[in-house]
Amino acid sequence: MQPDFWDDKRPAGVPNTIDLKAYRSVVEVFERSCKKFADRPAFSNMGVTLTYRDLDRLSAAFAAWLQGNTDLKPGDRIAVQMPNLLQYPIAVFGALRAGLVVVNTNPLYTAREMRHQFNDSGARALVYVNLFGKLVEEVLPDTGIEYLIEARMGDLQPSALKGALINAAVKHLKKLVPQYSLPRAVSFREVLKKGRSHSLKMVKKTLDDIAVLQYTGGTTGVAKGAMLTHGNLVANMQQVHACMLQASADGQPLIKEGQEIMIAPLPLYHIYAFTANCMCMMVTGNHNVLISNPRDIPAFINEMKKWRFTGLLGLNTLFVALMESPEFKNLDFSGLKITNSGGTALVKATAERWKQVTGCTVVEGYGLTETSPVASTNPYGDGARLGSVGLPVPGTLMKVIDDEGNEMPLGERGELCVKGPQVMKGYWQREEATAEVLDAEGWLKTGDVAIIEADGFVRIVDRKKDLVIVSGFNVYPNEIEDVLMTHPKVASCAVIGVPDEKSGEAVKLFVVPRDPELTVEELKAFCREQFTGYKVPRHIVLRESLPMSPVGKILRRELRDVT
Repeated sequence: MQPDFWDDKRPAGVPNTIDLKAYRSVVEVFERSCKKFADRPAFSNMGVTLTYRDLDRLSAAFAAWLQGNTDLKPGDRIAVQMPNLLQYPIAVFGALRAGLVVVNTNPLYTAREMRHQFNDSGARALVYVNLFGKLVEEVLPDTGIEYLIEARMGDLQPSALKGALINAAVKHLKKLVPQYSLPRAVSFREVLKKGRSHSLKMVKKTLDDIAVLQYTGGTTGVAKGAMLTHGNLVANMQQVHACMLQASADGQPLIKEGQEIMIAPLPLYHIYAFTANCMCMMVTGNHNVLISNPRDIPAFINEMKKWRFTGLLGLNTLFVALMESPEFKNLDFSGLKITNSGGTALVKATAERWKQVTGCTVVEGYGLTETSPVASTNPYGDGARLGSVGLPVPGTLMKVIDDEGNEMPLGERGELCVKGPQVMKGYWQREEATAEVLDAEGWLKTGDVAIIEADGFVRIVDRKKDLVIVSGFNVYPNEIEDVLMTHPKVASCAVIGVPDEKSGEAVKLFVVPRDPELTVEELKAFCREQFTGYKVPRHIVLRESLPMSPVGKILRRELRDVT
């Protein structure tokens, strides 16, 4: 497509370009917002609200402690592994202010997955919540991590007594903290206390410097760190913000600075929520209500009752779970004007029911870890088109190509390619893998098959890759298969994705046993030990053989055809 193809297709109020020189780093966006919106709420969780001034002060203390009590240097990696707690934005923005590179880590990872990510990234420090201390103790000797910062659920309560009671309840009543020993860990509270006595030294960062290593799989099944620069993240913040400038019925922008309350149930360590909640809301000075455990639907809805919320970031699975609760329909939806869906395909019936219950249209977009992540989004309100991922965000180009790399005309399907300032710098220490997806002109091959319509709307129609998307999380068949092949009773195996009402897709595993006594229950137990929850196969089938090509390659396509 020509660069100006989408210029007359975006909704009123949405600009076609962004100013890439408006900020010099993510830190500059953060510090400007903290000054501009100092007295406004930034994040709320567990009954505590931090203003932008609080966030500025606490993240500065965290950064100053890193600078004054460790030998970590700008560019060193620090892993952050925790659910949606107030400690998360403090640690992330503190680390960035200290010049470090943040490695977002899923707290539900197994020991095997943690070892790979920590070692691949070369992380020298880890911030974790004590619920996962036992796993940290297990993997620590096999990593290069030197500094441990341990958070506890009650750390940021205004009263030390209340914090201690919460920590005691989590450990002794709910029994969520297994026994472990990490004597060199420093408590999060101690870090903030000591950090206040140090002055923060400013670290100069450029837009080309890496800000985050965000791990994603690949067709090889090896998790790779997408190098997202300050420039990538700043650009995507501005792009998403530009889309939110869409004019509402009164001609005013849909999103108003410092006035929005966004419910944030999706994990901040996932790139979707990381950019939308942690980063984009900074530009507008708005308020994020963090939901630590969105699986606890009654508690989730009780939290929503406390706020006249105006936005919600979610995905199909979450929308369905909320609407299945009788209490959900009793919430006050009078302020709700934005419901964003991403991570996995939105089901038409879910979208229609959501509009009926809440009065708000679900807007679907598209993105990848490699695009920081937002590449396209639908217009808000009546302009949204179900079954489409909308229009490219400002400053972004898209095209579809055939297997030879030739650009396809409008209306024809081909592999979707994306070009824009939010496209990653490349994969961490993987030049060959980078070259496979990113060409010299900056076009990223997405591995998704799409059609660009004559009016500019983009539809994803298939996936070139074999990845399975479970509740917005990527599951790569080769990773599952490689681990299963280490089981002594497995001769061969294959993984495919199958439709699932709750999670969009589910993992289905086919196994040819080496030992006839191998059982499905034994395989399930093995998978639970090896994989985080969303990767564990929901369906397991034992077979005498698997379909093969003449050269011995397992034909997943044929397995899909018989499913």
